[in-house]
Amino acid sequence: MSAERDPGREGGFRPAIAAGAAGAEGSAADGSSSGTRLDAAALISLQREVVETLAPLDRTPCSAGEREAAEWLAARLAEVEGVDVALEDEPSWGTFPPTATGLGLLGLAGATLVLRGRRALGGLVALATLAGIVDEAHNGPRVLRRLVRRRRSTVNLIACTGDRAAPCTLVVLAHHDAPQTGMLYDQTLQRRLFERAPGVLERFKTPLPQWWFGLSGPLWSLLAALSGRRGLARGGLAVGVVGTLLIADIWRSETVQGANDNLSGVAGLVGLAELLRRQPVPGLRVLLVSCGAEETLQDGIRAFLARHGDELDPAHTAFVNLDTVGSPHLVLLEAEGPVRMEPYTAPWLRELFAVHAERLGTPLLRGYRARASTDSVIPSRAGYPTATLVSVTDWFVPANYHLPSDVPANLDYATVAETTRLVHEVAGALPAALAEAR
Repeated sequence: MSAERDPGREGGFRPAIAAGAAGAEGSAADGSSSGTRLDAAALISLQREVVETLAPLDRTPCSAGEREAAEWLAARLAEVEGVDVALEDEPSWGTFPPTATGLGLLGLAGATLVLRGRRALGGLVALATLAGIVDEAHNGPRVLRRLVRRRRSTVNLIACTGDRAAPCTLVVLAHHDAPQTGMLYDQTLQRRLFERAPGVLERFKTPLPQWWFGLSGPLWSLLAALSGRRGLARGGLAVGVVGTLLIADIWRSETVQGANDNLSGVAGLVGLAELLRRQPVPGLRVLLVSCGAEETLQDGIRAFLARHGDELDPAHTAFVNLDTVGSPHLVLLEAEGPVRMEPYTAPWLRELFAVHAERLGTPLLRGYRARASTDSVIPSRAGYPTATLVSVTDWFVPANYHLPSDVPANLDYATVAETTRLVHEVAGALPAALAEAR
């Protein structure tokens, strides 16, 4: 076991991630490091340790606290026999609210220009605002972010375990940064609706597209510029004011402890490392990847694939993302998309999870789609089989999502542990499933 640090883009973890690298492949592949099974109480205890240790840190993306969390996690994983760990510094441009607030103000300027009779210029400004919001929210090339924001640094953690010479790789994702709160995330309406009419929310498996609200303002202004209908511009101005205030409120708000989002996923990585030590999976290499800067809208995972994508063959690699798995009900997402819905690559992987959840007796909700972006969308777009595990409350939203109440005391550790065991179970079946899919 070892931990190493990569201060730049060169070198780093490449020898450990490459197939056939030296390390603990013998002990992992032949089971010589396996020991007693990890019972439910012990699994929950070690996962509670992870969450309660990291939650007090201010893990704002690109902050010293985010880095401290990654360093603690690296040391914790390095304690597990057969695990090699590295930290990789990667570029990031900070949290999304400053850019989104600027785009909101630009949209207001476009609507104002249209109302003042400068329809051509106002239409161009509205069009630029639309393009900027789509680029930012929907994981585009991030042209505006790179132009106007200061380049900063985040840190990814990569832990390698299992059979280093195996042809198949499972990449399990989580993220160790934490989100900011804001009035936009208040769950009072959903909770009251559930209390008064419990069956209503069950019918809706796709949330309302919040980013569409932000897009509607400049869209109305653009239509007003094309048609000359001032009422559309006034509507665009009103919607733009509300949307900009909501995003600015997130910008000014505190970073929460993020026990559910996403120390629950980080705890899943540590628990999985311990399960694999005791019950190794022959013929499978496992990368436990905790990304930084997920709350910037995926800077960390984008950097991970930019660095390591050439080493991971989509025909022999699958990704599983653990994101907010500390609510009462475990969910297997089918797709995600802030602007346009994108089904995850390789439906067979989702079916594999469903089969093994039933085998374990783990309740698993299906058919749900997310309007928030997760780290899953990046490997899925790159052609990797991808599965995303999240969790929800009785009113069908992640527990304490982006709220100050997202603290360790409110985490459902039983769901975290069930998620970890499910991923371990699927890992055992993955080499055969990947071979069949080819």
